[in-house]
Amino acid sequence: MGFFDKLKAGLAKTKKTLIDKVDEVVFGRKIDETTLEDIEEILVAADVGAKVAHDITEEIRRRIKNDTLHSSEDLREVIKREMIKTLGEPHPIKISEERPYIILTVGVNGVGKTTTIGKLASRFKKDGYSVILAAGDTFRAAAIEQIEIWAKRAGAELIKHQSGSDPAAVAFDAVEAAKHRGSDIVIIDTAGRLHTKTPLMEELKKINRVIKKSIPSAPHEILLVIDATTGQNAIRQAHIFNDAIGITGIALTKLDGTAKGGIVFAIYKEFNIPIKLIGIGEAIDDLRDFNPKDFVDALFNKD
Repeated sequence: MGFFDKLKAGLAKTKKTLIDKVDEVVFGRKIDETTLEDIEEILVAADVGAKVAHDITEEIRRRIKNDTLHSSEDLREVIKREMIKTLGEPHPIKISEERPYIILTVGVNGVGKTTTIGKLASRFKKDGYSVILAAGDTFRAAAIEQIEIWAKRAGAELIKHQSGSDPAAVAFDAVEAAKHRGSDIVIIDTAGRLHTKTPLMEELKKINRVIKKSIPSAPHEILLVIDATTGQNAIRQAHIFNDAIGITGIALTKLDGTAKGGIVFAIYKEFNIPIKLIGIGEAIDDLRDFNPKDFVDALFNKD
């Protein structure tokens, strides 16, 4: 199965709660104010977000007023075009000329953060980069073991300390090791919650500061990993992490297991932070660059 087919299959639940419901509402009906209200309710219920739902229905109203919307197919095209416009252009992770390139990954426990790191490391290795992983979630022995497994699988080096160590020290050692070894990329794992008196966000700020002591321009990417199945809770997570350390990109995981894929639109509209990666399965190559047009095309596909 090709990636687009996997994307279609992964978005099947979201399509059912979003596009299919819109089709049901407009079938055999005149597109009037009542219909528009129903469409807006469907969009909001599918986690697209109130702002995006409002923008889409306003564009439909404009088209009705200008007499350029005459069928349900026209309506579909308007919604589709507005969704693509909302998401903008693709923003894949681009490794800059500066070496080592530092990626700090953050997110709450259980979102697939370590798995995302492992898949990213594997991809970078296939592209010919040398990669160091940093086991910065020192508060769970299982997290250190998990990233160690991924490092071996991806063929990446690993910097780790004992469980309970200072995560900022792990991050610093990883960056310094990369500088001395001439490594291309460092990907740093972090805790999703801390079992100490130190609040998580303060610990992340400390890690950020320590990285900058070694390389003032780093981290070059602060990647927030979010579980798509959490729906609107993902917005709250993005708010908290962005306010604390400033997110440069989002990796949205588990899109294949949710009816809440509409959260993609709400996140981008709310923060204007690009979704750079999406996960649509367990396989190592099921983490891909996010392409807005492909995503929307898969949602609207009639097969």
